[in-house]
Order: sequence, then structure tokens, then C-alpha cells
Amino acid sequence: MGDLFAEAARTRQAESAPLAVRLRPRTLGALVGQRHVLGEGSALRRAIEEDRPPSMILFGPPGTGKTTIARIVAERTGAEFEELSAVSARVDDVRAVIGRARDRLGANGLRTILFIDEIHRFNKAQQDSVLHAVEDGLVTLIGATTENPYFEVNSALLSRCTVVELHALTEEELTEIVRRGGEELDEPVSDDVARLVAVRAGGDARATLQILELAVATAASEGGAVTEAHVLDAARTRPLLYDRKGDQHYDFASAFIKSMRGGDADAAVYYLAAMLEAGEDPRFIARRMVILASEDIGNADPNALVVAVAAAQALELVGLPEAQLNLSQAAIYLARAPKSNASAIAIWEARRDVREHGNARPPAMLRSTGHKAAARARGHGEGYLYPHDDPGGFDLSYLPEALRGRRYYRPSGTEEERTDGGEDR
Repeated sequence: MGDLFAEAARTRQAESAPLAVRLRPRTLGALVGQRHVLGEGSALRRAIEEDRPPSMILFGPPGTGKTTIARIVAERTGAEFEELSAVSARVDDVRAVIGRARDRLGANGLRTILFIDEIHRFNKAQQDSVLHAVEDGLVTLIGATTENPYFEVNSALLSRCTVVELHALTEEELTEIVRRGGEELDEPVSDDVARLVAVRAGGDARATLQILELAVATAASEGGAVTEAHVLDAARTRPLLYDRKGDQHYDFASAFIKSMRGGDADAAVYYLAAMLEAGEDPRFIARRMVILASEDIGNADPNALVVAVAAAQALELVGLPEAQLNLSQAAIYLARAPKSNASAIAIWEARRDVREHGNARPPAMLRSTGHKAAARARGHGEGYLYPHDDPGGFDLSYLPEALRGRRYYRPSGTEEERTDGGEDR
């Protein structure tokens, strides 16, 4: 009786499952996208088709087919498929899977594929617990993560796996998925509606089908065909592909900094908006602007540092969302300011000299004369000219004797960073 109810439950669950589950591809041929790693004749595809899949880490944005590929590999190879979620799995759960894999292999030669979803959430002990089983070939590991595994997975486990980077699906690929979804729902979908769903899904196949399913259900309740208005209602916001510790964090921060350095205010504001919308720490953004104000602008516009620090202080004073105005103002100012890295080069080169040659002692004329009699007896202060009394003091070199003639600060020649007077000594 139990088996009868279980079978009925499985049947009804399949019928009522979300559209994304019902349309999950079961073969590589049915998979949409990822041709760069799974196209005809590719090394990974041939390995799967020839029943020799490697342990691998599938890394990419949500909805790019990580779980689907793992299941296809299991079905294609005929291996037993074991699935764990790193969010809830413990070391004991991993050991239990490995124990079953050993029994299976010993009893009938059946191999095991262990799929670990969100593997980046496994701590070191959990990752170590699966390491030897992967190394010995007891299990074929397929890990899935939205985070860059080179940041999140330990090097020992990484060295035993092939890292496969999956890309967000293109609008053309998502449009194909929309058409398949429309056929499954027995709902004609116009080209305009299909394109809009693809645009709003943000490269995510799962989100594509969720938007379509909700839009079709809404249209059906109104007794009409699905329209663009139904799609917009079903997709209130577009998914943002951003992780605050991995690639997107560094990529967007890099683009933001380089846009300000390159003088593109529009791009700087766009990347600022993208980071804020994705929940980036605004203090991180403010710190980067303060650094850039000295590193890339410096004395070409001394007010740049004042503006950047003021924006950072305003952020602490008023917080978001209002502080977005202060951050935007500062980003635009920094992008439009004249540029010079002379101050940055000066300190970098001076510190390099100190590291390579030691801290050369100041010349005698600059040494302390606090204990006047003893200091003067040793020549301290001899030859020093007080610049306010004798302008000749502005013409002296104050560097240690071994470094006389060394130039660290080389002004750029911009209007503010002039090269006349004492600055060009």
C-alpha cells in the first residue's frame, strides 16, 4: 500500500511541479546553451558520452544548468546519483554517501556520482571529508557553485577536479526556452512576448520559465492570451548577476575605478548604481573613491580628496538610500577631475628605495638639536637655513646624502600641479 501511495505521489508531483522542473533536459542534445564547453566534439562532451566523466566543479550564475548537467551525466553514465546540499549537509552525511558508494562498487561495480549543490558553503572539514574519495575514484564529484571556486574551494580539492565555467544564457537561447515552455503549457507565445521574457530573465533559464508560467497563469485567469503586460507584471525586477565576494564584486569594482580614472563619468555612475542595486557595501565604494582621489588625481586637483572624504563622511552621517546622491556626486567629480599619479609614484618609489637600501640617515643639518650642546658638538644642525629667515633654505636638498639628486615627485604639468618654484627643485 505504501508503494502504491508513493507512486501516486510521484505522478502527481510530476504533474504539479514547476515548469522549470518539468522541462529539465535529460540529454546533452536537449540542453540549451553552454556550447563553449559542451558543444559537439568538445572534450567534456566526449568524456561524458564515452562514460568517463571527470570530477568537476560547475561554476556560473543561477539558472545556467549546473544541476541539469549533473543529472544528465548521471543518466548518461548509468551511475548512481547521490545529491547533497552544502547548506544542510554535515560531515556525517558525506561519509554516509561514501560508505554507500564503496558498498555499491564492491557489490556490483556500480559507480556513484556525488552532486554537492552550493559547494562553496562547505567548510574545510567538509571539503576534506570528500577529498580522498575523489582522489581514489570512489566517487565522481560534481560540485555546483555560483561563487568563483578559486576563492571558495580549497586547493587540494580543486586540483582533483576540472573547473567548468558556465555562462549566463543569451537572449536567443532564452527565447528558445520560452518557446519550449509555451508548447508545454499549450500556450502560443508571440515573438515580442518571448523576447521580453528573455530580456527580463537576465540570463537565467529557471527565471525564464518562472516568468512565463506566472504570466500565462495570469492571462488564463483573465480569459485571454499572454501579453507583454502580463510578462512585466510577472517579472517586477530583473535578476542581478552579482556576488559580493567573488568575480562580480571584483569586476564591477574594477570597472568603476577604471571608469573614473579614464574620465568617463557616465560609466562611473552606471557601475556605482549596479553595485548599490546589488547590495554592495557602500563603505567599500567610498573607500575606493578616497584612494583614487590621491592615487589617480593627487595634486592635479587637491579638492578631489576633499570631495571623496566628504562623500565617505556623508555616507556615515545619512546612510543609504540618501547617500547615493553623495556617492554619485563624488564619482562624477573624480571622473571629470584632471588626472595625475605623481603623488602615488612618489611614495611607491620612495618606499622601494627604503626597502632595498634601508632608511638612510638624514643629513647632519636636519638632525635634532634638542640636546643643544651635545647635538651641536656632533654637528647636528650645521648648515641648516631657516627658510622663513633665509630664502636660500628653499633651494637646499634635504634628502640623505646617498640619495642627493633622486626625484620621487615628478609633477604632471597640469594647471594645479605646477612645476615652477620649489616644486621643481
